[in-house]
Amino acid sequence: MANTSISKTTQLLRAWSAGDEQALAELTPRVYRELLRLAGSYLKNERAGQTLQASDLVHEVYLRLVDVDRMEWQHRAHFFAVSATLMRRILVDRARRRSAAKRGASPERVDLTEAFDLSPERSRELIRLDDALNSLAAVDPRKARIVELRFFAGLDVKETAEVVGVSPETVMRDWKTARAWLSAELNRP
Repeated sequence: MANTSISKTTQLLRAWSAGDEQALAELTPRVYRELLRLAGSYLKNERAGQTLQASDLVHEVYLRLVDVDRMEWQHRAHFFAVSATLMRRILVDRARRRSAAKRGASPERVDLTEAFDLSPERSRELIRLDDALNSLAAVDPRKARIVELRFFAGLDVKETAEVVGVSPETVMRDWKTARAWLSAELNRP
């Protein structure tokens, strides 16, 4: 008998982890709307007319998630945290490739279904933020993870605390410290 205190999404994630393909089929429509919201928040500052759609980003994340062998999903927040991390990596990788191409690196062959078009300004900002987060992770991995979960995954304090395994008070303290550190890092000449 399923534990009723565990959400249906968490139950499906765990069943999928155990190899139940039917659980994945049932899970997909349950999480799709939330993944679209996450992707939309990543893309909301893009220039008008850009070709990247939130659904394109969600589909690329989905393809990467399905390709993972036996991920041990802990709960719903864990799933969305991993999804947000994948979205960040996809966008940063594309921004870096675009930036390299502008510096004269050999052109990348792009499939039309993957024509993600980040504005040059947004690409630079995303790369700078990613570099700053990587620097923070070298100094304090937990604070960097908290920023990633709160900012990129859109998790609230309680969900972030659950994923990281600390109290909500610790999350808030680390969140404030990390934001100050990142602000100083991003404002450096």
